[in-house]
Amino acid sequence: MTVRNGREFLAIPGPTNVPDEVLAAMHRPALDIYAGAMLGISDKCHEDLRAIFRTEGRVYIYAANGHGGWEAALSNVLSRGETVLVLESGRFAPGWGLMGAAIGLDVETLAGDWRRAVIPAKVEERLRADTAHRIKAVLVVQIDTASGVVNDIPAIRKAMSAARHPALLLVDTVASLATMPFEMDAWGVDVTMSGSQKGLMSPPGLAFVAAGPRAREAHQRASLRTNYWDWTAREGHEHYSRYCGTPPEHLLFGLAKALEMIRAEGLENVIRRHALLAEAVRRSVAVWSEGQALSFNATEPRERANSVTTVLINDPAPLIAFCKQKCGLVLGSGIGALSGKAIRIAHMGHINAPMVLGTLGVTEVGLKALGIPHGSGGVAAAIDWLGSQVPA
Repeated sequence: MTVRNGREFLAIPGPTNVPDEVLAAMHRPALDIYAGAMLGISDKCHEDLRAIFRTEGRVYIYAANGHGGWEAALSNVLSRGETVLVLESGRFAPGWGLMGAAIGLDVETLAGDWRRAVIPAKVEERLRADTAHRIKAVLVVQIDTASGVVNDIPAIRKAMSAARHPALLLVDTVASLATMPFEMDAWGVDVTMSGSQKGLMSPPGLAFVAAGPRAREAHQRASLRTNYWDWTAREGHEHYSRYCGTPPEHLLFGLAKALEMIRAEGLENVIRRHALLAEAVRRSVAVWSEGQALSFNATEPRERANSVTTVLINDPAPLIAFCKQKCGLVLGSGIGALSGKAIRIAHMGHINAPMVLGTLGVTEVGLKALGIPHGSGGVAAAIDWLGSQVPA
């Protein structure tokens, strides 16, 4: 006997649920890529992305996933043999570093803790020691999707400035853009990259890179540039130059609708919605943790992300299987160092109270059905929180 018949719900941290409006926007014929409506759609996507990145810099759209965005960011500002400093807080900044090593960069990792955010004082200490300014760029993620940890980007930039170090600051916002505050220009970020499939509510397949003045200056000296990723090549007069060939039209149709939906809700309201729903999840997990079989991966409450919550649990497979096979809920699995040790509950992008409360409710059903020790009333704690915070 199951209660799963109906629409399966995806609660993994990417790809996330795509709104029906976005799917509908993609259901149309292809357009002329050289003139007309396609140009307007493309221009609007670039304009809206600049507003979400909060930058006056240039934005580039690639037919790629986030890994493609990583390579685009690195290859446009660096040269073979140059050194980058990777700030570890989970799986994804080191993954970015591995890509850098594969294309000819010298990669140094500032070792971190998968349960804590990057410590800015350690960044400052390492950069002060680099008196020859051998390090050309610092790589960090705002939210690590594996660990569920959020890093303080303004504090990291402040640490770099305190060290009087000229390295570029490159930030991965794949799991954070449009889920929490991000101010590229105000925070002094030189290059930002992101992807379409999380907070931006679009299908996988588009990567975005935003470049500030210092990055564009470094671009002129970069020797890792290749035709597909190259910013200069994508600034040609012909529209298709923006995409190094045929634009990914239908993905752009969907992106344009998703950005329109964010604009209509208002970015501040989007961020507030994510904060409220994330805290509802955390209230539930805090109650469940009283049974001592579950716990937050991120040990510091202020370092817990508003897009995904990583929960440590011994042998998560039975809970994940029960939720999917019996109830139609797909929870995220632990990855990297947390493989087989955690579940991940996503709360980003196209998400609202019924979705979150349903996810929490099914998870609590699974805990009860499987006899996993947990504090009772986790869902009630989430309801109490939202009831106190969402005005009548």
